[in-house]
Amino acid sequence: MQELSRRHLSAKTVLAEYWSYLKHYPGSLVLTIISVLGIQAASLISPLFFRQFFNVLSSQNPSVETLHQLELIIVLFGLASFFSWAMQRLQAVATHYLESHLMQDLYKSSFAYLLGHSYNFFTSNFAGSLTHKVSRFARSFEQLFDTVIYQFAPTFLFVAGAVVILFFRNHLLGEMLGAWALVFIAFQIWISNYRQPYRAARAEADTKTTGTIADAISNQNTIALFSGKAYEESVFSEVLKKWHTATLTVWTVDERIWGAMGLLFVGINVAMLYGAAIFWQRGAITIGDFVLIQSYLLTTFGQLIGINRALRGFYDSFADASEMITILKTPHEVQDLAGAPRLKVSNGEVSFKDVDFYFTDRPVLEKFNLVIAPREKIALVGPSGAGKSTITKLLLRLYDVKSGSIEIDGQNIAEVTQESLRNSIAFVPQEPILFHRTLKENIRYGRRDASDEEVITAAKAAHCHEFISAQPEGYDTFVGERGIKLSGGERQRVAIVRAILKDAPVLILDEATSSLDSESESLIQDALEALMHDKTVLVIAHRLSTIMKMDRIVSR
Repeated sequence: MQELSRRHLSAKTVLAEYWSYLKHYPGSLVLTIISVLGIQAASLISPLFFRQFFNVLSSQNPSVETLHQLELIIVLFGLASFFSWAMQRLQAVATHYLESHLMQDLYKSSFAYLLGHSYNFFTSNFAGSLTHKVSRFARSFEQLFDTVIYQFAPTFLFVAGAVVILFFRNHLLGEMLGAWALVFIAFQIWISNYRQPYRAARAEADTKTTGTIADAISNQNTIALFSGKAYEESVFSEVLKKWHTATLTVWTVDERIWGAMGLLFVGINVAMLYGAAIFWQRGAITIGDFVLIQSYLLTTFGQLIGINRALRGFYDSFADASEMITILKTPHEVQDLAGAPRLKVSNGEVSFKDVDFYFTDRPVLEKFNLVIAPREKIALVGPSGAGKSTITKLLLRLYDVKSGSIEIDGQNIAEVTQESLRNSIAFVPQEPILFHRTLKENIRYGRRDASDEEVITAAKAAHCHEFISAQPEGYDTFVGERGIKLSGGERQRVAIVRAILKDAPVLILDEATSSLDSESESLIQDALEALMHDKTVLVIAHRLSTIMKMDRIVSR
Protein backbone atom coordinates (compact mmCIF):
# COMPACT_ATOMS: atom_id res chain seq x y z
CA MET A 1 0.00 0.00 0.00
CA GLN A 2 1.42 3.33 -1.00
CA GLU A 3 1.20 6.39 1.20
CA LEU A 4 -2.41 7.49 1.56
CA SER A 5 -3.32 9.57 -1.49
CA ARG A 6 -5.15 12.84 -0.94
CA ARG A 7 -8.40 13.57 -2.68
CA HIS A 8 -9.02 17.28 -2.98
CA LEU A 9 -12.48 17.47 -1.47
CA SER A 10 -15.03 20.06 -2.46
CA ALA A 11 -15.74 23.08 -0.29
CA LYS A 12 -19.22 21.66 0.31
CA THR A 13 -17.76 18.46 1.79
CA VAL A 14 -15.39 20.36 4.08
CA LEU A 15 -18.09 22.75 5.27
CA ALA A 16 -20.55 19.89 5.82
CA GLU A 17 -17.97 18.12 8.01
CA TYR A 18 -17.39 21.22 10.12
CA TRP A 19 -21.13 21.92 10.34
CA SER A 20 -21.66 18.45 11.87
CA TYR A 21 -19.64 19.75 14.84
CA LEU A 22 -20.77 23.38 14.76
CA LYS A 23 -24.47 22.57 15.09
CA HIS A 24 -23.87 21.29 18.63
CA TYR A 25 -23.23 24.87 19.81
CA PRO A 26 -26.38 26.76 18.68
CA GLY A 27 -26.30 29.32 21.50
CA SER A 28 -22.76 30.50 20.82
CA LEU A 29 -23.39 30.49 17.07
CA VAL A 30 -26.52 32.66 17.43
CA LEU A 31 -24.68 35.14 19.68
CA THR A 32 -21.86 35.32 17.15
CA ILE A 33 -24.29 36.06 14.32
CA ILE A 34 -26.08 38.73 16.40
CA SER A 35 -22.76 40.40 17.19
CA VAL A 36 -21.74 40.45 13.51
CA LEU A 37 -25.06 42.05 12.54
CA GLY A 38 -24.75 44.60 15.35
CA ILE A 39 -21.20 45.61 14.45
CA GLN A 40 -22.06 46.14 10.80
CA ALA A 41 -25.23 48.08 11.65
CA ALA A 42 -23.11 50.47 13.74
CA SER A 43 -20.52 50.71 10.95
CA LEU A 44 -23.22 51.72 8.45
CA ILE A 45 -24.90 54.21 10.78
CA SER A 46 -21.74 56.05 11.83
CA PRO A 47 -21.03 57.60 8.37
CA LEU A 48 -24.60 58.93 8.36
CA PHE A 49 -23.76 60.96 11.45
CA PHE A 50 -20.61 62.24 9.71
CA ARG A 51 -22.76 63.23 6.72
CA GLN A 52 -25.14 65.19 8.91
CA PHE A 53 -22.25 66.70 10.87
CA PHE A 54 -20.60 68.12 7.75
CA ASN A 55 -23.91 69.26 6.31
CA VAL A 56 -24.53 71.30 9.47
CA LEU A 57 -21.02 72.75 9.32
CA SER A 58 -21.30 73.73 5.66
CA SER A 59 -24.85 75.10 5.61
CA GLN A 60 -24.99 77.31 8.72
CA ASN A 61 -23.00 80.03 10.41
CA PRO A 62 -21.41 79.29 13.78
CA SER A 63 -24.01 79.84 16.51
CA VAL A 64 -25.26 78.36 19.78
CA GLU A 65 -28.08 76.59 17.93
CA THR A 66 -25.57 75.09 15.46
CA LEU A 67 -23.39 73.93 18.35
CA HIS A 68 -26.39 72.22 19.97
CA GLN A 69 -27.09 70.41 16.70
CA LEU A 70 -23.48 69.28 16.48
CA GLU A 71 -23.53 68.17 20.14
CA LEU A 72 -26.62 66.03 19.49
CA ILE A 73 -24.94 64.42 16.47
CA ILE A 74 -21.79 63.75 18.53
CA VAL A 75 -23.85 62.13 21.32
CA LEU A 76 -25.67 59.90 18.83
CA PHE A 77 -22.35 59.01 17.19
CA GLY A 78 -20.94 58.15 20.63
CA LEU A 79 -23.92 55.87 21.37
CA ALA A 80 -23.44 54.11 18.03
CA SER A 81 -19.72 53.70 18.80
CA PHE A 82 -20.51 52.30 22.27
CA PHE A 83 -22.99 49.85 20.74
CA SER A 84 -20.31 48.74 18.27
CA TRP A 85 -17.85 48.27 21.16
CA ALA A 86 -20.37 46.16 23.10
CA MET A 87 -21.06 44.00 20.04
CA GLN A 88 -17.33 43.49 19.50
CA ARG A 89 -16.95 42.29 23.08
CA LEU A 90 -19.91 39.92 22.63
CA GLN A 91 -18.37 38.63 19.40
CA ALA A 92 -15.03 37.98 21.10
CA VAL A 93 -16.60 36.04 24.00
CA ALA A 94 -18.92 34.01 21.76
CA THR A 95 -16.28 33.10 19.16
CA HIS A 96 -13.63 32.27 21.75
CA TYR A 97 -16.00 29.91 23.55
CA LEU A 98 -17.25 28.35 20.31
CA GLU A 99 -13.87 27.89 18.65
CA SER A 100 -12.08 26.52 21.71
CA HIS A 101 -14.77 23.91 22.42
CA LEU A 102 -15.25 22.93 18.80
CA MET A 103 -11.51 22.63 18.14
CA GLN A 104 -11.28 20.38 21.19
CA ASP A 105 -14.03 18.21 19.68
CA LEU A 106 -12.21 18.09 16.35
CA TYR A 107 -8.97 17.02 18.00
CA LYS A 108 -10.69 14.31 20.03
CA SER A 109 -12.80 12.84 17.22
CA SER A 110 -10.07 12.89 14.58
CA PHE A 111 -7.57 11.37 17.03
CA ALA A 112 -10.05 8.64 17.97
CA TYR A 113 -10.90 7.84 14.34
CA LEU A 114 -7.24 7.85 13.33
CA LEU A 115 -6.37 5.31 16.03
CA GLY A 116 -9.16 3.10 14.73
CA HIS A 117 -7.34 2.59 11.43
CA SER A 118 -5.59 -0.68 10.80
CA TYR A 119 -2.00 -1.72 11.35
CA ASN A 120 -1.60 -1.70 7.56
CA PHE A 121 -2.69 1.96 7.42
CA PHE A 122 -0.05 3.10 9.90
CA THR A 123 2.73 1.11 8.28
CA SER A 124 1.89 2.85 4.99
CA ASN A 125 1.85 6.47 6.19
CA PHE A 126 4.38 8.78 7.80
CA ALA A 127 3.69 9.32 11.50
CA GLY A 128 4.78 12.95 11.14
CA SER A 129 2.34 13.57 8.29
CA LEU A 130 -0.56 12.04 10.20
CA THR A 131 0.27 14.13 13.26
CA HIS A 132 0.40 17.25 11.09
CA LYS A 133 -2.96 16.47 9.51
CA VAL A 134 -4.74 16.02 12.86
CA SER A 135 -3.35 19.32 14.14
CA ARG A 136 -4.15 21.23 10.94
CA PHE A 137 -7.70 19.83 10.86
CA ALA A 138 -8.62 21.61 14.09
CA ARG A 139 -6.68 24.77 13.30
CA SER A 140 -8.20 24.94 9.82
CA PHE A 141 -11.61 25.38 11.42
CA GLU A 142 -10.30 28.33 13.41
CA GLN A 143 -8.96 29.92 10.22
CA LEU A 144 -12.14 29.27 8.22
CA PHE A 145 -14.52 30.42 10.96
CA ASP A 146 -12.50 33.55 11.69
CA THR A 147 -12.45 34.41 7.99
CA VAL A 148 -16.23 34.04 7.68
CA ILE A 149 -17.03 35.90 10.91
CA TYR A 150 -14.42 38.65 10.69
CA GLN A 151 -14.10 39.05 6.89
CA PHE A 152 -16.73 37.53 4.60
CA ALA A 153 -19.93 38.17 6.56
CA PRO A 154 -19.01 41.74 7.66
CA THR A 155 -17.98 42.68 4.12
CA PHE A 156 -21.15 41.29 2.55
CA LEU A 157 -23.38 43.00 5.13
CA PHE A 158 -21.53 46.31 4.90
CA VAL A 159 -21.45 46.44 1.08
CA ALA A 160 -25.13 45.44 0.85
CA GLY A 161 -26.07 48.08 3.42
CA ALA A 162 -23.94 50.76 1.72
CA VAL A 163 -25.56 50.04 -1.65
CA VAL A 164 -29.05 50.34 -0.15
CA ILE A 165 -28.29 53.59 1.70
CA LEU A 166 -26.60 55.19 -1.31
CA PHE A 167 -29.47 54.06 -3.53
CA PHE A 168 -31.92 56.01 -1.37
CA ARG A 169 -29.63 59.03 -1.42
CA ASN A 170 -29.05 58.82 -5.17
CA HIS A 171 -30.30 55.97 -7.36
CA LEU A 172 -27.46 56.14 -9.88
CA LEU A 173 -24.65 56.17 -7.28
CA GLY A 174 -26.25 53.24 -5.48
CA GLU A 175 -26.62 51.34 -8.74
CA MET A 176 -22.98 52.05 -9.64
CA LEU A 177 -21.71 50.65 -6.35
CA GLY A 178 -24.08 47.68 -6.58
CA ALA A 179 -23.01 46.83 -10.13
CA TRP A 180 -19.35 47.11 -9.21
CA ALA A 181 -19.92 44.83 -6.17
CA LEU A 182 -21.51 42.20 -8.44
CA VAL A 183 -18.56 42.41 -10.84
CA PHE A 184 -16.16 42.03 -7.93
CA ILE A 185 -18.06 39.01 -6.53
CA ALA A 186 -18.05 37.34 -9.95
CA PHE A 187 -14.33 38.03 -10.20
CA GLN A 188 -13.75 36.49 -6.76
CA ILE A 189 -15.73 33.36 -7.69
CA TRP A 190 -13.68 32.97 -10.84
CA ILE A 191 -10.33 33.44 -9.17
CA SER A 192 -11.35 31.03 -6.39
CA ASN A 193 -11.76 28.22 -8.90
CA TYR A 194 -8.63 29.35 -10.76
CA ARG A 195 -6.47 29.51 -7.66
CA GLN A 196 -7.64 26.42 -5.74
CA PRO A 197 -5.64 23.74 -7.67
CA TYR A 198 -2.43 25.70 -7.03
CA ARG A 199 -3.30 25.99 -3.33
CA ALA A 200 -4.04 22.27 -3.09
CA ALA A 201 -0.75 21.40 -4.81
CA ARG A 202 1.12 23.57 -2.34
CA ALA A 203 -0.62 21.91 0.64
CA GLU A 204 0.31 18.48 -0.72
CA ALA A 205 3.92 19.56 -1.19
CA ASP A 206 3.94 20.94 2.35
CA THR A 207 2.68 17.62 3.73
CA LYS A 208 5.34 15.72 1.78
CA THR A 209 8.03 18.05 3.14
CA THR A 210 6.85 17.53 6.72
CA GLY A 211 6.69 13.76 6.26
CA THR A 212 10.23 13.63 4.84
CA ILE A 213 11.59 15.59 7.80
CA ALA A 214 9.76 13.35 10.27
CA ASP A 215 10.99 10.19 8.54
CA ALA A 216 14.60 11.38 8.66
CA ILE A 217 14.38 12.39 12.32
CA SER A 218 12.82 9.03 13.25
CA ASN A 219 15.69 7.23 11.50
CA GLN A 220 18.51 9.53 12.57
CA ASN A 221 20.47 6.66 14.07
CA THR A 222 20.32 4.67 10.82
CA ILE A 223 21.39 7.76 8.86
CA ALA A 224 24.42 8.20 11.13
CA LEU A 225 25.42 4.52 11.08
CA PHE A 226 25.24 4.27 7.29
CA SER A 227 26.77 7.70 6.58
CA GLY A 228 23.53 8.76 4.95
CA LYS A 229 23.55 12.46 5.84
CA ALA A 230 24.51 13.66 2.35
CA TYR A 231 22.05 11.27 0.72
CA GLU A 232 19.16 12.37 2.95
CA GLU A 233 20.00 15.99 2.24
CA SER A 234 19.74 15.25 -1.50
CA VAL A 235 16.41 13.46 -1.00
CA PHE A 236 15.07 16.38 1.03
CA SER A 237 16.41 18.82 -1.54
CA GLU A 238 14.34 17.16 -4.27
CA VAL A 239 11.21 17.30 -2.10
CA LEU A 240 11.97 20.92 -1.25
CA LYS A 241 12.30 21.83 -4.94
CA LYS A 242 8.73 20.68 -5.53
CA TRP A 243 7.58 22.66 -2.50
CA HIS A 244 9.44 25.75 -3.76
CA THR A 245 7.90 25.44 -7.23
CA ALA A 246 4.37 25.02 -5.81
CA THR A 247 4.81 27.93 -3.37
CA LEU A 248 6.26 30.29 -5.98
CA THR A 249 3.45 29.43 -8.39
CA VAL A 250 0.83 30.27 -5.76
CA TRP A 251 2.50 33.57 -4.94
CA THR A 252 2.76 34.52 -8.63
CA VAL A 253 -0.93 33.78 -9.16
CA ASP A 254 -1.78 35.86 -6.09
CA GLU A 255 0.20 38.83 -7.39
CA ARG A 256 -1.68 38.74 -10.69
CA ILE A 257 -4.93 38.74 -8.78
CA TRP A 258 -3.78 41.71 -6.69
CA GLY A 259 -3.03 43.63 -9.87
CA ALA A 260 -6.55 43.03 -11.20
CA MET A 261 -8.02 43.96 -7.79
CA GLY A 262 -6.14 47.27 -7.82
CA LEU A 263 -7.58 48.22 -11.22
CA LEU A 264 -11.10 47.48 -9.98
CA PHE A 265 -10.57 49.68 -6.91
CA VAL A 266 -9.19 52.58 -8.95
CA GLY A 267 -12.06 52.34 -11.43
CA ILE A 268 -14.90 52.47 -8.91
CA ASN A 269 -13.26 55.23 -6.87
CA VAL A 270 -12.81 57.53 -9.88
CA ALA A 271 -16.29 56.74 -11.24
CA MET A 272 -18.03 57.38 -7.91
CA LEU A 273 -16.21 60.67 -7.28
CA TYR A 274 -16.90 61.89 -10.81
CA GLY A 275 -20.57 60.97 -10.55
CA ALA A 276 -20.85 62.63 -7.13
CA ALA A 277 -19.27 65.83 -8.50
CA ILE A 278 -21.83 66.00 -11.32
CA PHE A 279 -24.76 65.47 -8.96
CA TRP A 280 -23.34 68.05 -6.52
CA GLN A 281 -23.10 70.59 -9.37
CA ARG A 282 -26.80 69.91 -10.07
CA GLY A 283 -27.66 70.33 -6.40
CA ALA A 284 -28.76 66.71 -6.07
CA ILE A 285 -26.34 65.85 -3.23
CA THR A 286 -24.63 67.76 -0.43
CA ILE A 287 -21.08 68.09 0.88
CA GLY A 288 -22.03 65.61 3.58
CA ASP A 289 -22.91 63.07 0.88
CA PHE A 290 -19.33 63.29 -0.39
CA VAL A 291 -18.16 62.35 3.12
CA LEU A 292 -20.72 59.54 3.22
CA ILE A 293 -19.67 58.15 -0.18
CA GLN A 294 -15.96 58.33 0.61
CA SER A 295 -16.45 56.72 4.03
CA TYR A 296 -18.36 53.83 2.49
CA LEU A 297 -15.86 53.43 -0.35
CA LEU A 298 -12.80 53.48 1.92
CA THR A 299 -14.38 50.99 4.34
CA THR A 300 -15.48 48.79 1.45
CA PHE A 301 -11.99 48.86 -0.07
CA GLY A 302 -10.40 48.04 3.27
CA GLN A 303 -12.69 45.07 3.87
CA LEU A 304 -12.33 43.74 0.33
CA ILE A 305 -8.55 43.97 0.57
CA GLY A 306 -8.80 42.10 3.85
CA ILE A 307 -10.88 39.42 2.13
CA ASN A 308 -8.34 38.97 -0.62
CA ARG A 309 -5.58 38.54 1.95
CA ALA A 310 -7.74 36.22 4.02
CA LEU A 311 -8.48 34.09 0.96
CA ARG A 312 -4.86 32.89 0.97
CA GLY A 313 -5.26 31.36 4.40
CA PHE A 314 -8.89 30.44 3.67
CA TYR A 315 -8.06 28.18 0.75
CA ASP A 316 -4.94 26.84 2.45
CA SER A 317 -7.24 25.86 5.31
CA PHE A 318 -9.62 24.13 2.90
CA ALA A 319 -6.73 22.16 1.45
CA ASP A 320 -5.42 21.33 4.94
CA ALA A 321 -8.84 20.26 6.18
CA SER A 322 -9.46 18.08 3.13
CA GLU A 323 -6.35 16.03 3.95
CA MET A 324 -7.73 14.98 7.33
CA ILE A 325 -11.30 14.62 6.07
CA THR A 326 -9.96 12.22 3.44
CA ILE A 327 -8.73 10.07 6.33
CA LEU A 328 -12.05 10.47 8.18
CA LYS A 329 -13.92 9.40 5.04
CA THR A 330 -11.65 6.38 4.54
CA PRO A 331 -13.38 3.35 6.08
CA HIS A 332 -11.43 1.44 8.70
CA GLU A 333 -9.85 -1.58 7.05
CA VAL A 334 -10.54 -3.77 10.09
CA GLN A 335 -13.98 -3.13 11.61
CA ASP A 336 -16.26 -4.68 14.19
CA LEU A 337 -19.53 -6.05 12.87
CA ALA A 338 -22.63 -4.15 13.95
CA GLY A 339 -23.69 -5.47 17.35
CA ALA A 340 -20.63 -7.75 17.62
CA PRO A 341 -20.49 -9.56 21.01
CA ARG A 342 -17.47 -9.69 23.27
CA LEU A 343 -15.14 -12.68 23.06
CA LYS A 344 -15.57 -15.12 25.93
CA VAL A 345 -12.56 -17.33 26.54
CA SER A 346 -13.23 -20.39 28.66
CA ASN A 347 -10.64 -22.94 27.49
CA GLY A 348 -8.38 -21.04 25.07
CA GLU A 349 -8.51 -23.31 22.02
CA VAL A 350 -7.20 -21.52 18.91
CA SER A 351 -8.07 -22.75 15.41
CA PHE A 352 -6.90 -21.57 11.99
CA LYS A 353 -9.26 -23.00 9.36
CA ASP A 354 -8.30 -22.85 5.66
CA VAL A 355 -6.84 -19.38 6.11
CA ASP A 356 -5.71 -17.51 3.02
CA PHE A 357 -3.85 -14.23 3.29
CA TYR A 358 -1.74 -12.20 0.91
CA PHE A 359 -0.20 -8.76 0.45
CA THR A 360 -1.30 -7.39 -2.96
CA ASP A 361 -0.28 -10.25 -5.29
CA ARG A 362 2.15 -11.98 -2.93
CA PRO A 363 0.57 -14.97 -1.13
CA VAL A 364 1.67 -15.45 2.47
CA LEU A 365 -0.73 -18.14 3.70
CA GLU A 366 -2.71 -20.57 1.53
CA LYS A 367 -5.26 -22.92 3.09
CA PHE A 368 -3.39 -22.72 6.38
CA ASN A 369 -4.76 -24.96 9.13
CA LEU A 370 -3.62 -25.17 12.73
CA VAL A 371 -5.36 -26.16 15.92
CA ILE A 372 -3.82 -25.24 19.27
CA ALA A 373 -5.48 -27.19 22.06
CA PRO A 374 -6.49 -25.41 25.27
CA ARG A 375 -3.36 -24.54 27.30
CA GLU A 376 -1.13 -26.13 24.67
CA LYS A 377 2.22 -24.49 23.95
CA ILE A 378 3.18 -24.31 20.27
CA ALA A 379 6.53 -23.28 18.80
CA LEU A 380 6.29 -21.88 15.29
CA VAL A 381 9.58 -22.21 13.42
CA GLY A 382 10.76 -21.59 9.90
CA PRO A 383 12.84 -19.29 7.71
CA SER A 384 12.36 -15.53 7.56
CA GLY A 385 9.51 -14.47 5.30
CA ALA A 386 7.59 -17.72 5.79
CA GLY A 387 4.68 -15.87 7.43
CA LYS A 388 5.25 -16.67 11.11
CA SER A 389 4.76 -13.09 12.34
CA THR A 390 1.83 -12.70 9.95
CA ILE A 391 0.09 -15.58 11.72
CA THR A 392 0.34 -13.74 15.03
CA LYS A 393 -0.92 -10.50 13.47
CA LEU A 394 -3.91 -12.33 12.02
CA LEU A 395 -4.68 -13.87 15.42
CA LEU A 396 -4.58 -10.37 16.92
CA ARG A 397 -6.72 -9.22 13.96
CA LEU A 398 -4.31 -6.52 12.92
CA TYR A 399 -5.21 -7.80 9.47
CA ASP A 400 -8.35 -9.60 8.32
CA VAL A 401 -7.97 -12.94 6.58
CA LYS A 402 -8.87 -13.03 2.89
CA SER A 403 -10.74 -16.30 3.29
CA GLY A 404 -11.15 -18.99 5.91
CA SER A 405 -11.49 -18.19 9.61
CA ILE A 406 -9.67 -17.99 12.92
CA GLU A 407 -11.55 -19.12 16.00
CA ILE A 408 -11.00 -19.00 19.74
CA ASP A 409 -13.17 -21.47 21.65
CA GLY A 410 -15.35 -21.78 18.56
CA GLN A 411 -15.90 -18.04 18.18
CA ASN A 412 -14.83 -16.44 14.89
CA ILE A 413 -12.57 -13.56 15.88
CA ALA A 414 -13.93 -11.52 12.94
CA GLU A 415 -17.38 -11.63 14.58
CA VAL A 416 -16.42 -10.40 18.06
CA THR A 417 -15.20 -6.98 19.15
CA GLN A 418 -11.55 -6.22 18.53
CA GLU A 419 -11.17 -4.83 22.04
CA SER A 420 -12.38 -8.02 23.72
CA LEU A 421 -10.18 -10.12 21.41
CA ARG A 422 -7.02 -8.19 22.24
CA ASN A 423 -7.91 -8.06 25.94
CA SER A 424 -7.80 -11.86 25.84
CA ILE A 425 -4.34 -12.04 24.29
CA ALA A 426 -1.01 -10.97 25.79
CA PHE A 427 1.57 -10.16 23.15
CA VAL A 428 5.31 -9.72 23.48
CA PRO A 429 6.69 -8.44 20.15
CA GLN A 430 10.18 -8.90 18.77
CA GLU A 431 10.86 -5.16 18.84
CA PRO A 432 8.83 -3.53 21.63
CA ILE A 433 8.22 0.21 21.29
CA LEU A 434 7.49 2.18 24.43
CA PHE A 435 5.71 5.47 25.06
CA HIS A 436 7.70 8.53 26.05
CA ARG A 437 6.34 8.08 29.56
CA THR A 438 7.58 6.66 32.82
CA LEU A 439 8.57 3.04 33.24
CA LYS A 440 5.64 2.58 35.60
CA GLU A 441 3.17 3.93 33.03
CA ASN A 442 4.64 1.75 30.29
CA ILE A 443 4.41 -1.38 32.43
CA ARG A 444 0.89 -0.51 33.64
CA TYR A 445 -0.23 -0.38 30.00
CA GLY A 446 -0.60 -4.16 30.31
CA ARG A 447 -3.39 -3.57 32.86
CA ARG A 448 -4.14 0.08 33.42
CA ASP A 449 -5.97 -0.43 36.71
CA ALA A 450 -3.03 -2.27 38.31
CA SER A 451 -1.72 -0.92 41.61
CA ASP A 452 1.88 0.18 42.15
CA GLU A 453 2.46 -2.97 44.19
CA GLU A 454 1.22 -5.19 41.35
CA VAL A 455 3.49 -3.35 38.90
CA ILE A 456 6.51 -3.91 41.14
CA THR A 457 5.61 -7.57 41.73
CA ALA A 458 5.36 -8.20 37.97
CA ALA A 459 8.68 -6.40 37.40
CA LYS A 460 10.38 -8.55 40.02
CA ALA A 461 8.99 -11.68 38.35
CA ALA A 462 10.63 -10.64 35.07
CA HIS A 463 13.85 -9.59 36.83
CA CYS A 464 13.27 -5.98 35.75
CA HIS A 465 13.12 -4.53 39.23
CA GLU A 466 16.90 -4.49 39.52
CA PHE A 467 17.63 -2.36 36.44
CA ILE A 468 14.59 -0.15 37.06
CA SER A 469 15.70 0.59 40.61
CA ALA A 470 19.07 1.66 39.23
CA GLN A 471 17.44 4.33 37.05
CA PRO A 472 17.67 8.00 38.20
CA GLU A 473 13.98 8.18 39.12
CA GLY A 474 13.29 4.48 39.51
CA TYR A 475 9.84 3.55 38.21
CA ASP A 476 9.15 7.24 37.50
CA THR A 477 12.01 7.48 34.98
CA PHE A 478 10.97 8.64 31.50
CA VAL A 479 12.20 6.25 28.82
CA GLY A 480 12.41 8.69 25.87
CA GLU A 481 10.63 8.55 22.54
CA ARG A 482 9.96 4.93 21.55
CA GLY A 483 11.94 3.87 24.66
CA ILE A 484 15.23 5.04 23.18
CA LYS A 485 16.85 5.56 26.61
CA LEU A 486 16.66 1.82 27.32
CA SER A 487 18.65 -0.92 25.67
CA GLY A 488 16.93 -3.40 23.36
CA GLY A 489 17.02 -6.07 26.03
CA GLU A 490 15.57 -3.72 28.66
CA ARG A 491 12.72 -2.74 26.35
CA GLN A 492 11.96 -6.39 25.70
CA ARG A 493 11.91 -7.18 29.41
CA VAL A 494 9.49 -4.30 30.00
CA ALA A 495 7.26 -5.87 27.32
CA ILE A 496 7.43 -9.19 29.17
CA VAL A 497 6.42 -7.43 32.40
CA ARG A 498 3.39 -6.02 30.60
CA ALA A 499 2.36 -9.53 29.56
CA ILE A 500 2.83 -10.84 33.11
CA LEU A 501 0.69 -8.01 34.45
CA LYS A 502 -2.01 -8.56 31.81
CA ASP A 503 -2.29 -12.28 32.59
CA ALA A 504 -4.45 -13.03 29.53
CA PRO A 505 -5.56 -16.62 28.71
CA VAL A 506 -3.80 -16.59 25.31
CA LEU A 507 -0.14 -15.63 25.02
CA ILE A 508 1.89 -14.79 21.92
CA LEU A 509 5.68 -14.50 22.10
CA ASP A 510 7.25 -13.21 18.89
CA GLU A 511 10.99 -13.77 19.36
CA ALA A 512 10.47 -12.51 22.92
CA THR A 513 14.07 -13.25 23.97
CA SER A 514 15.81 -12.22 20.75
CA SER A 515 17.27 -9.01 22.24
CA LEU A 516 18.44 -10.62 25.49
CA ASP A 517 21.94 -11.75 26.19
CA SER A 518 22.47 -15.24 27.61
CA GLU A 519 22.66 -14.01 31.22
CA SER A 520 19.46 -11.95 30.94
CA GLU A 521 17.67 -14.79 29.17
CA SER A 522 18.53 -17.27 31.90
CA LEU A 523 17.20 -14.81 34.48
CA ILE A 524 13.77 -14.58 32.91
CA GLN A 525 13.30 -18.13 31.66
CA ASP A 526 11.61 -18.97 34.95
CA ALA A 527 9.46 -15.84 34.56
CA LEU A 528 8.43 -16.93 31.06
CA GLU A 529 7.69 -20.40 32.35
CA ALA A 530 5.44 -18.95 35.04
CA LEU A 531 3.88 -16.62 32.48
CA MET A 532 3.07 -19.52 30.14
CA HIS A 533 1.55 -21.65 32.90
CA ASP A 534 -2.10 -22.54 32.31
CA LYS A 535 -2.23 -20.51 29.08
CA THR A 536 -2.57 -21.27 25.39
CA VAL A 537 0.78 -20.20 23.97
CA LEU A 538 2.01 -19.49 20.46
CA VAL A 539 5.75 -18.84 20.31
CA ILE A 540 7.90 -17.74 17.39
CA ALA A 541 11.43 -18.62 18.39
CA HIS A 542 14.79 -19.70 17.07
CA ARG A 543 16.51 -20.33 20.38
CA LEU A 544 16.60 -23.99 21.35
CA SER A 545 16.14 -23.14 25.05
CA THR A 546 12.71 -21.72 24.30
CA ILE A 547 11.62 -24.30 21.74
CA MET A 548 12.47 -27.22 24.06
CA LYS A 549 9.83 -26.10 26.55
CA MET A 550 7.02 -26.28 23.99
CA ASP A 551 4.53 -29.12 23.71
CA ARG A 552 4.67 -29.13 19.94
CA ILE A 553 6.70 -27.63 17.09
CA VAL A 554 5.00 -26.43 13.91
CA SER A 555 7.20 -25.71 10.91
CA ARG A 556 6.43 -23.03 8.33
